[in-house]
Amino acid sequence: MKGPGKLRLRPTSDRLRETLFNVLGASVEDSLFVDLYAGTGAIGIEAVSRGAREVIFVESHAASARLIRENLEALDVRGGVDVIEADVLRGLGKLAARHLLADFIFIDPPYEGEEHLRVLEFLDESHLVAPYGLVIVEHSVQMDLPERFVRLERSRLLEQGDAALSFYRLAAAA
Repeated sequence: MKGPGKLRLRPTSDRLRETLFNVLGASVEDSLFVDLYAGTGAIGIEAVSRGAREVIFVESHAASARLIRENLEALDVRGGVDVIEADVLRGLGKLAARHLLADFIFIDPPYEGEEHLRVLEFLDESHLVAPYGLVIVEHSVQMDLPERFVRLERSRLLEQGDAALSFYRLAAAA
Protein backbone atom coordinates (compact mmCIF):
# COMPACT_ATOMS: atom_id res chain seq x y z
CA MET A 1 0.00 0.00 0.00
CA LYS A 2 1.28 3.44 -0.88
CA GLY A 3 1.91 5.96 1.88
CA PRO A 4 1.41 9.70 1.92
CA GLY A 5 4.74 10.52 0.21
CA LYS A 6 4.88 14.28 -0.24
CA LEU A 7 1.24 14.77 0.73
CA ARG A 8 0.80 16.60 4.02
CA LEU A 9 -1.00 13.84 5.89
CA ARG A 10 -0.78 12.57 9.46
CA PRO A 11 -1.78 8.92 9.08
CA THR A 12 -3.14 7.07 12.09
CA SER A 13 -0.27 5.12 13.62
CA ASP A 14 -0.24 1.36 13.04
CA ARG A 15 -0.47 0.84 16.79
CA LEU A 16 -3.50 3.10 17.20
CA ARG A 17 -5.18 1.51 14.16
CA GLU A 18 -4.61 -1.94 15.69
CA THR A 19 -6.04 -0.74 19.02
CA LEU A 20 -9.09 0.69 17.26
CA PHE A 21 -9.88 -2.52 15.41
CA ASN A 22 -9.22 -4.65 18.50
CA VAL A 23 -11.88 -2.56 20.29
CA LEU A 24 -14.33 -2.83 17.38
CA GLY A 25 -13.66 -6.55 16.94
CA ALA A 26 -16.08 -8.70 14.95
CA SER A 27 -18.70 -5.92 14.83
CA VAL A 28 -16.92 -4.51 11.76
CA GLU A 29 -18.02 -7.55 9.79
CA ASP A 30 -20.97 -6.77 7.50
CA SER A 31 -21.02 -3.11 8.62
CA LEU A 32 -21.26 0.20 6.77
CA PHE A 33 -18.03 1.99 7.68
CA VAL A 34 -17.40 5.66 6.81
CA ASP A 35 -13.81 6.96 6.84
CA LEU A 36 -13.79 10.79 6.97
CA TYR A 37 -10.63 12.77 6.14
CA ALA A 38 -9.53 9.42 4.75
CA GLY A 39 -5.97 10.42 3.75
CA THR A 40 -4.29 7.23 2.49
CA GLY A 41 -7.44 5.20 3.19
CA ALA A 42 -5.65 2.97 5.71
CA ILE A 43 -8.50 2.93 8.25
CA GLY A 44 -11.20 2.19 5.68
CA ILE A 45 -9.02 -0.41 3.95
CA GLU A 46 -8.52 -2.12 7.32
CA ALA A 47 -12.32 -2.16 7.69
CA VAL A 48 -12.59 -3.79 4.23
CA SER A 49 -10.05 -6.43 5.27
CA ARG A 50 -12.12 -7.16 8.38
CA GLY A 51 -15.27 -7.85 6.40
CA ALA A 52 -17.13 -4.52 6.27
CA ARG A 53 -20.03 -4.76 3.82
CA GLU A 54 -19.42 -1.26 2.49
CA VAL A 55 -16.73 1.34 3.13
CA ILE A 56 -17.14 4.96 2.10
CA PHE A 57 -14.06 7.16 2.02
CA VAL A 58 -14.55 10.93 2.13
CA GLU A 59 -11.49 13.00 1.21
CA SER A 60 -11.35 16.59 -0.06
CA HIS A 61 -7.84 16.60 -1.51
CA ALA A 62 -7.67 15.26 -5.07
CA ALA A 63 -4.18 13.77 -4.64
CA SER A 64 -5.24 11.90 -1.49
CA ALA A 65 -8.46 10.64 -3.12
CA ARG A 66 -6.36 9.40 -6.04
CA LEU A 67 -4.00 7.68 -3.57
CA ILE A 68 -6.97 5.90 -1.94
CA ARG A 69 -8.19 4.68 -5.34
CA GLU A 70 -4.66 3.48 -6.21
CA ASN A 71 -4.37 1.63 -2.89
CA LEU A 72 -7.77 -0.03 -3.39
CA GLU A 73 -6.79 -1.05 -6.92
CA ALA A 74 -3.40 -2.38 -5.76
CA LEU A 75 -5.23 -4.52 -3.19
CA ASP A 76 -7.74 -5.63 -5.86
CA VAL A 77 -10.65 -4.18 -3.88
CA ARG A 78 -13.37 -3.35 -6.40
CA GLY A 79 -16.79 -3.81 -4.81
CA GLY A 80 -18.30 -2.39 -1.66
CA VAL A 81 -16.20 0.78 -1.66
CA ASP A 82 -16.92 4.35 -2.65
CA VAL A 83 -14.49 7.28 -2.68
CA ILE A 84 -16.23 10.63 -2.37
CA GLU A 85 -13.95 13.50 -3.29
CA ALA A 86 -15.53 16.39 -1.39
CA ASP A 87 -15.30 18.55 1.69
CA VAL A 88 -16.34 16.34 4.62
CA LEU A 89 -19.55 18.22 5.45
CA ARG A 90 -20.60 18.17 1.76
CA GLY A 91 -19.72 14.46 1.61
CA LEU A 92 -21.81 13.79 4.72
CA GLY A 93 -24.66 15.75 3.15
CA LYS A 94 -24.49 13.40 0.15
CA LEU A 95 -24.63 10.37 2.45
CA ALA A 96 -27.56 11.84 4.38
CA ALA A 97 -29.41 12.42 1.08
CA ARG A 98 -28.95 8.69 0.36
CA HIS A 99 -30.58 7.93 3.76
CA LEU A 100 -27.65 5.78 4.83
CA LEU A 101 -27.25 4.50 8.37
CA ALA A 102 -23.59 4.09 9.21
CA ASP A 103 -22.48 1.52 11.75
CA PHE A 104 -19.12 3.26 12.14
CA ILE A 105 -18.01 6.77 11.28
CA PHE A 106 -14.31 7.42 11.78
CA ILE A 107 -13.25 11.07 11.97
CA ASP A 108 -9.58 11.99 11.71
CA PRO A 109 -9.25 15.66 10.71
CA PRO A 110 -6.10 17.74 11.14
CA TYR A 111 -5.53 18.11 14.88
CA GLU A 112 -5.52 21.90 14.75
CA GLY A 113 -8.77 23.74 14.08
CA GLU A 114 -12.46 23.24 14.74
CA GLU A 115 -13.15 20.39 12.30
CA HIS A 116 -13.76 17.83 15.06
CA LEU A 117 -16.59 19.87 16.56
CA ARG A 118 -18.14 20.88 13.24
CA VAL A 119 -18.39 17.27 12.11
CA LEU A 120 -19.64 15.99 15.48
CA GLU A 121 -22.32 18.71 15.53
CA PHE A 122 -23.37 17.79 11.97
CA LEU A 123 -23.60 14.09 12.90
CA ASP A 124 -25.48 14.94 16.09
CA GLU A 125 -28.16 16.71 14.03
CA SER A 126 -28.22 14.19 11.17
CA HIS A 127 -29.68 10.71 11.06
CA LEU A 128 -26.54 9.07 9.65
CA VAL A 129 -25.59 7.16 12.79
CA ALA A 130 -27.27 3.76 13.03
CA PRO A 131 -29.14 3.05 16.31
CA TYR A 132 -26.18 1.08 17.69
CA GLY A 133 -23.58 2.86 15.60
CA LEU A 134 -20.34 4.41 16.77
CA VAL A 135 -18.69 7.68 15.86
CA ILE A 136 -14.96 7.43 16.54
CA VAL A 137 -12.85 10.59 16.65
CA GLU A 138 -9.06 10.56 16.54
CA HIS A 139 -7.65 13.65 18.22
CA SER A 140 -4.76 15.00 20.23
CA VAL A 141 -4.80 14.05 23.92
CA GLN A 142 -4.66 17.80 24.62
CA MET A 143 -7.98 18.36 22.80
CA ASP A 144 -10.94 18.38 25.12
CA LEU A 145 -14.00 17.21 23.21
CA PRO A 146 -17.50 17.52 24.73
CA GLU A 147 -18.84 14.53 26.68
CA ARG A 148 -22.32 15.06 25.28
CA PHE A 149 -24.14 16.69 22.40
CA VAL A 150 -27.92 16.60 21.99
CA ARG A 151 -28.06 13.04 20.64
CA LEU A 152 -24.46 11.82 20.83
CA GLU A 153 -22.61 11.03 24.03
CA ARG A 154 -19.06 9.89 24.58
CA SER A 155 -19.02 6.31 25.80
CA ARG A 156 -15.27 5.74 25.87
CA LEU A 157 -11.96 7.61 25.68
CA LEU A 158 -8.77 5.75 24.81
CA GLU A 159 -5.40 7.50 24.99
CA GLN A 160 -2.26 6.21 23.32
CA GLY A 161 0.84 8.41 23.28
CA ASP A 162 -0.15 11.88 22.07
CA ALA A 163 -3.25 10.59 20.27
CA ALA A 164 -6.67 9.71 21.64
CA LEU A 165 -9.81 8.02 20.36
CA SER A 166 -13.20 9.26 21.57
CA PHE A 167 -16.11 6.89 20.97
CA TYR A 168 -19.58 8.41 20.68
CA ARG A 169 -22.92 6.63 20.44
CA LEU A 170 -26.49 7.77 20.37
CA ALA A 171 -27.65 8.60 23.87
CA ALA A 172 -30.43 6.50 25.33
CA ALA A 173 -33.78 8.24 24.93
CA ALA A 174 -34.54 10.32 27.99
